[in-house]
Amino acid sequence: MLAALDKLQACLDSYRFAAVAQEVGTVHSLGHGVARVGGLPSAASEELLKFQGDRYGLVFNLDPGEIGVVLLDDAHDLASGSEVRLSGRVLDVPVGKSLLGRIVDPLGRPLDNLGPIVEEHRLEVERAAPPIHERAPVRVPLQTGIKSVDALFPIGRGQRMLIMGDRQTGKSAIAMDTILNQRDTGVLCVYCFIGQRSAAVASAIEDLRRQGALEYTVVVVARGEDPPGLQYLAPYSATSMAEYFMQQGRDVLIVYDDLTRHARAYRELSLLLRRPPGREAYPGDIFYAHSRLLERSTHLRNEFGGGSLTALPVVETEAQNLAAYLPTNLVSITDGQLILSPTLFQKGLLPAIDTGTSVSRVGGDAQLPAYRAVSGDLRLAYAQFQELEAFSRLASRLDDATSKILERGRRIREILKQDEREPIPAGEQIGVLLAATQGLLDAIPVDQVGQREKALRDLLRRSSPELLASLQAGRPLSAEDRQHWLEVMA
Repeated sequence: MLAALDKLQACLDSYRFAAVAQEVGTVHSLGHGVARVGGLPSAASEELLKFQGDRYGLVFNLDPGEIGVVLLDDAHDLASGSEVRLSGRVLDVPVGKSLLGRIVDPLGRPLDNLGPIVEEHRLEVERAAPPIHERAPVRVPLQTGIKSVDALFPIGRGQRMLIMGDRQTGKSAIAMDTILNQRDTGVLCVYCFIGQRSAAVASAIEDLRRQGALEYTVVVVARGEDPPGLQYLAPYSATSMAEYFMQQGRDVLIVYDDLTRHARAYRELSLLLRRPPGREAYPGDIFYAHSRLLERSTHLRNEFGGGSLTALPVVETEAQNLAAYLPTNLVSITDGQLILSPTLFQKGLLPAIDTGTSVSRVGGDAQLPAYRAVSGDLRLAYAQFQELEAFSRLASRLDDATSKILERGRRIREILKQDEREPIPAGEQIGVLLAATQGLLDAIPVDQVGQREKALRDLLRRSSPELLASLQAGRPLSAEDRQHWLEVMA
């Protein structure tokens, strides 16, 4: 009986494919990155269409009498009346190890002049997020190499941590440093550029190549001059490429840089195809467009592969307006936010993370145990300093206790500074933060704290290489180790 049903289903599938193959539609009208097509009654939502000249489009709207299509290639040689054929399949992209070290567009076509991609497998671009019963708690840390993030706002493998801030405040720098810090950790990376300038993309790729990070990274590029359809598809394609590795049991980090431009491309397509606009002229389903993307990031239970997909979406704010439409959408979808302040950036306090408004909802569950020896004191001391610094500007005389808190806070702020492209191992971070919170830097002039930090890190590498390695592996910092370090660094 089952064999007969399978045979009947195969016959129906072959009949539909034959019927679809005979359907030929025509272009009714063309717009910027979109087309309206008629004569394809069997077209399905999100089906891939083939235009003349090996150009492709994606079914976006199913309207009475015609369909709205998002063009995925330049349409300069298309015109009204051009033929269109159904493909009988949804859009998919190549996935697998052959993509590591390569630069591709959202359709998986190479952009690096290194030859064709050797296809191992293909996955659909639009895929359902893993159900709840397949997900595991987020408990394993993903180290960024950035002191202020790893100590105060830890990120776990499988978490979605939003990076938000005004233009030119260092959002991409945090994402880039996180990728560089994954060398020798076994974590694979996917960097998705959405609507960026070609010069900025080329510079970032060159940094990855120079630092040796490109070998474990897939770069997906949809430039600002590309059709809006490619910019819209870019994060979904990149996520499918990352999900393949996750399903093989690997830990993967994906960066979406940035979702503001993705939302603009989606808005442009929606308005051109006359989808109803919503609040602030965005289509009403922009929240769903981002939520179904970010919900695909998770940590799988061991029986379902045990891999993880950690997402770092980037969003741009205007005049620090965190209550705008897109930022509030993404805050509600993600598991924490790193908020960058233009004021701190202008003062040279880099990375310009606002410790008062940033948050990680995973917390200490996804942090190396050794950080607990310093993170509590660090958070309390820095919060007290920030509170007192604002009032101290109005006071002419300060008591000794207040002066001590302010002086130590200035040195903690200085120790949290960090240059770009220089991620720091976890053990060395813990050592220098311990020195700052326990007052070992109080006698050091503020402008010499950076030099003292480098000296302390060199001292720790020489005196305690085994302890540094064990802390990185997950060992807590014992009271004896803590006392030993304080004596060594004093």
